[in-house]
Amino acid sequence: MTKPKGTLIALGGGDDDGLLQLIRADYCQANSVVEVITTAAPSPQESGDAYQEAFVELGLKNAHVMHIDEQNAADKPEYLERINRADVFFFTGGDQRRINQFLLDTQVQRLMQQRYQNEDIVIAGTSAGASAISNRMIYEGYGSNSLVKGETKTCSGLSFVQKLYIDSHFTERGRFGRLAVAIAKWPDYLGIGLGEETGVIIKEGSLVEVFGPGVVTIIDGSQIQYCNIDEVAYGSPIAVENLVMHLLVEGHRYCITDKRLQPILKQVSDSKI
Repeated sequence: MTKPKGTLIALGGGDDDGLLQLIRADYCQANSVVEVITTAAPSPQESGDAYQEAFVELGLKNAHVMHIDEQNAADKPEYLERINRADVFFFTGGDQRRINQFLLDTQVQRLMQQRYQNEDIVIAGTSAGASAISNRMIYEGYGSNSLVKGETKTCSGLSFVQKLYIDSHFTERGRFGRLAVAIAKWPDYLGIGLGEETGVIIKEGSLVEVFGPGVVTIIDGSQIQYCNIDEVAYGSPIAVENLVMHLLVEGHRYCITDKRLQPILKQVSDSKI
């Protein structure tokens, strides 16, 4: 499969000023068209207005809001036209199950997938919007309870990238257990846990670059030698051997295909100090 031409940007929640500034500085011209998609948001009008205002304040006058929910079906002709024109799609936080409910298997989803594969567009999200960019997402599992069978629950995501679980508010809400269990269950997936105000930029579908002040946790199940998850009853604790973890910070990149962590080499000036 050819490498996608688009870029994915996922933030772990919290203050997202840095994410919006990153999108503006590195991926937009003054005339770029931004569509804020509020499907996950508990208060879509308020959330959409706030993000639209923030993008406009950054100089992006062509920022718009797209409500896709109980009152607004995804596949309106107007929405499909706007999806065709946009340069940036931004998914707000909230409840990722709403994205599953109102966007999956729509023409809007398929059109965005096609554009991401074939065009130099940006698809970004924070919190629930970040979790939804892969083909599966975690939506439940709390604290130590997540380490027993049946407490971590997952559903289908938007499938811009395959075989990733992206979890947000990772360190702040103690979500290591649920991501570890998800990877123990599906060891051909890679787990990416995003701390708040911290995120990843995914280029070419496999190069994961960190931005922000916090830590990104990578959980790799490819070397698992034993796991009891298919043998024990629901409510029983999970045992797993050889679950591999990496910690990444800004200035580091992880290659999904090679399963390698790399520092990003910065150009050094040869001027004298």
